[in-house]
Amino acid sequence: MRRRSLAATLTLAFGVTTLAVFVLAGSFLYLALGKQIQAQDDLDIVLAARHARRLAEELATPKGIREHGDRLISIVLGNEAMSMEVFGPDGRMSIEHNAGETFAPQGDAATGAASAVSNAPDASVAPNAASETGEGGAASDIHDPGETAEAGGVETIAALPPLTRIPAAARITDVDIGNWTGRNGAPIRGILADARLHDGDTATVLIARNMSDRWRLLDRYRDKLNLAGAAGVILTMLLSYLLIRAALRPLRDIAASAGLVTVNRLNTRVTVARVPSELEALVSALNAMLERVDHGFQRLSRFTADLAHDMRTPISNMRGAAEVALARPRSTDEYESLLASNLEECDRLSRMIENVLFLARAEHPQFVKHMRAFEAGQELTRIAEYFEGIADDANVRVQVTGAATLTADLELFRRAVSNLLANAIRYTPRGGEIALDVRASADSVRITVSNQGQPIAAEHLERIFDRFYRVDPSRSALPSSGVSQGSTGSTGLGLAIVRTIMELHGGTVHAESDAQSTRFVLTFRRV
Repeated sequence: MRRRSLAATLTLAFGVTTLAVFVLAGSFLYLALGKQIQAQDDLDIVLAARHARRLAEELATPKGIREHGDRLISIVLGNEAMSMEVFGPDGRMSIEHNAGETFAPQGDAATGAASAVSNAPDASVAPNAASETGEGGAASDIHDPGETAEAGGVETIAALPPLTRIPAAARITDVDIGNWTGRNGAPIRGILADARLHDGDTATVLIARNMSDRWRLLDRYRDKLNLAGAAGVILTMLLSYLLIRAALRPLRDIAASAGLVTVNRLNTRVTVARVPSELEALVSALNAMLERVDHGFQRLSRFTADLAHDMRTPISNMRGAAEVALARPRSTDEYESLLASNLEECDRLSRMIENVLFLARAEHPQFVKHMRAFEAGQELTRIAEYFEGIADDANVRVQVTGAATLTADLELFRRAVSNLLANAIRYTPRGGEIALDVRASADSVRITVSNQGQPIAAEHLERIFDRFYRVDPSRSALPSSGVSQGSTGSTGLGLAIVRTIMELHGGTVHAESDAQSTRFVLTFRRV
């Protein structure tokens, strides 16, 4: 399955967003323009109707309508879309102007009185047809009574579309404007109003406007909006893609820099010039990860080398002793001594393997701890009693002081303290003293194992907790004290195990050393 491109996805998102914005903005502009045009045309219709009513009200008799027809018709002259019809008191048309497309043919009068037009008409609407061309090309006609509407108008008011007829005393407003469909489907808007003549008769004035030109204008405007929107979306997507590609260049540089990291070049770090602030955290996280990987790989390399070195020593001892024994016939006592020596080396290898396996299991996230509360002072006393024989052989005294309740894994606690005590017995001079002390505070419990002896140099205090690290540069194995129950003899893993146990408990271990004593401090946080 082909992976999705981030640049293409963002470009498409920008394109869709731009299209949505253009559609909303274009629709708003289109509707706003349509309403504005309609409002202006409605105002023209209302003003023309008011003017026609005032002129009609100045006439004395219905005959004056025909006599002053030119004056009435002049109201709509100059606008080919405007038309006028004036009906006498008998309801028959007296004069008309430019009514060719205002109404459907007489045979389709029912169809002509259609509902309001909601859609734009076809662009092929024919121009206004004039029956008689007067000055300015506008069709107008003044009829005598009984003449038919040869110019295309209606003969009587009864044939008009269903419009609201405004009484002579009522004010003419745009609310009374009606819609209907004229000849060839042309959309028409018009108003029908009565006017009171001087003799008391009533004339009726129809002012209408053909909206075809407005619909064609709106159609052209809509087409331009569509064209501009399509061009804008295409341009936006193109520019967005180029800008996104440029903006994502630091990511490509980061990937290229990270690709230079190999097993032989773990010290390589991600370096990108002018990293955006949003990517600084990513670069820092990658470099921190590479730092941890490099550190872990170096630790693993040192651990492997140290493990091979330390395992080679007992194996070499056993092989050398066996070769010496086989060089010539030996007595039974000599063979027994050889077997005892090899057994001791096997025990040393066994402890080393056990400790390595423990460290490997302890680093696994699923390592299980059995936490419970116990009296730390009492446990220190039990551990001291267990080491009593070994301490007597080394002519060393062990003192326990303090008391506190501690919540921890009891077996791991015993192993950590036992390793420290075994280490203290090994390096305490004969006749010296080892102190086991427990102290509690509001947020922690501190276990201190201190012993007399040679101080440890400051440069070694932190590294002594590393695996297989020994202060003695010769790496010579000290004689085993026979310590069991979690002690490591001289495998170089005892203090590393102590640190691992403390990390499992969320605590810390550190060493302090001066001319008076060397102190190992275990700090357990209270739960």
